[in-house]
Amino acid sequence: MSAAFPALGAVLGDGTVAYTVWAPSARVVDLVTDEAVVAMEPGPSGTFRAAVRGGEGDRYRFRIDGAAILPDPMSRRQPEGVRGPSEVVDPASFTWTDHSWPGVRLDELVLYELHVGTFTPAGTFAAAQERLDELRELGVTAIELMPVATFPGRQGWGYDGLYTSAPHPAYGAPEELAGLVDAAHAAGLGVIVDVVYNHLGPGTEALTAFGPYLHHERETFWGGAIAFEHRGVREWAIQNAEGWARDYHVDGLRLDAVHAIVDDTTPHIVAELGERVRRWRDSTLVIAEMETGDLRPIHDWGCDAQWGDELHHAAHVLLTGERDGYYADYGAVGDLAREYERADATRLVVCAQNHDQVGNRAFGDRLRGQKLRLAAFCAILAPGAPLLFMGEEYDEPNPFLFFADHIDPEIARATREGRRREFARFASFAEEDVPDPGAMQTFVRSHLDPGAGDPEHRAYYRELLALRRTLPAGPIETTVDEDARFLRVRRGDVELLMNFSAEEHDGVAAWSGAVR
Repeated sequence: MSAAFPALGAVLGDGTVAYTVWAPSARVVDLVTDEAVVAMEPGPSGTFRAAVRGGEGDRYRFRIDGAAILPDPMSRRQPEGVRGPSEVVDPASFTWTDHSWPGVRLDELVLYELHVGTFTPAGTFAAAQERLDELRELGVTAIELMPVATFPGRQGWGYDGLYTSAPHPAYGAPEELAGLVDAAHAAGLGVIVDVVYNHLGPGTEALTAFGPYLHHERETFWGGAIAFEHRGVREWAIQNAEGWARDYHVDGLRLDAVHAIVDDTTPHIVAELGERVRRWRDSTLVIAEMETGDLRPIHDWGCDAQWGDELHHAAHVLLTGERDGYYADYGAVGDLAREYERADATRLVVCAQNHDQVGNRAFGDRLRGQKLRLAAFCAILAPGAPLLFMGEEYDEPNPFLFFADHIDPEIARATREGRRREFARFASFAEEDVPDPGAMQTFVRSHLDPGAGDPEHRAYYRELLALRRTLPAGPIETTVDEDARFLRVRRGDVELLMNFSAEEHDGVAAWSGAVR
């Protein structure tokens, strides 16, 4: 934390709990527990403080100016959801066996993106441990958890988090998240956590009652922009990031949609956050999601890597012929060739699929079969760090749909209608066909079914990941044949051949990749 700014939230001492909240908009703040109401003392930088006897498991709220009684914006646990009380958590009580864990290196990174709620039938941190060994055997080096912070409702993708330091209660308690990380390290896997600092989910009034967390005049696609010009807001985000590294031993953070962050200050919030997180563990990776063509995260803000969607888009258009939206600028084999030759290729995270490219389709349909295998060939054997989306390694048949069971009926209605409007211009289906994000069946249909997978497909992925480990670093040469829709990529003494046509070419079957 900043030397001039106190630790936010509930911090345990010797038989006491010190509570600190940033509340510059309040005149008076009271700590409300099951035992008492305690007047908090004004502290530095717009904070209020109180220290009382207590310990782990104590529940509390803050009362602002004698009226609204609200959870702690820096809550570490919300056992009853976003409208319930906060609960004191003692990270020192987590059990760790990973003392010799070395972390993960970018040049060895193979990510496996998963959504905790649909990864297993139980949808919990504890249940996810059961599949860690098979991922390591496949050749994965780190799992990437879609956001696990507490959001309104029970089921959702997690990008509408409200209490960003509190693991979502439907997935398990904080110690169970720590248990997943420890088990992953024991299995030889790193853990990356997806975090969202570009907007807040529904219910922002519970935070803005304390202070100016959001801009009134500056918007993002998802709502009001977070007001990072205020030191207290910056500390709320940065201390959250520090907590993932310090308290949960995560190996890295994936920063969601940093192009939507509004911050005109110096240093940029992304740069300051990365620098502070690495004070706790200098090997912590910071990976940003950014709009295509903008390399500020790795060039200006000190990120280790950023998502490189260009390779996905280029391969997807060659495989499907789709040209809607951001696919309109792609369609040539040369588009893909450039992704292998670009100067920053080793600092990009590339994929055949991810949660966006599947889940943001109207019906959550996945690329499958032979075309998926060619897309995986392109991504896994590229110089960047490959990311697999859960289930693709065995050709998962179930969709990954957009789901969100908002607790506010009006927001649920707006989400449902907005989703249908989004796809209304497509003539291939009627508006009412678009799955309702709030329906339980939409969530259930998105669960993985590994038993329905293809063993030969899984073996192919294992072979690709094994081959990747043998590929040399250094210059890459490409040869493009647009007429034949064929690409040759030479990496040292290995030649990769990719056929994007419906005809065999140079001994390579249609929609296939080969090595020689």
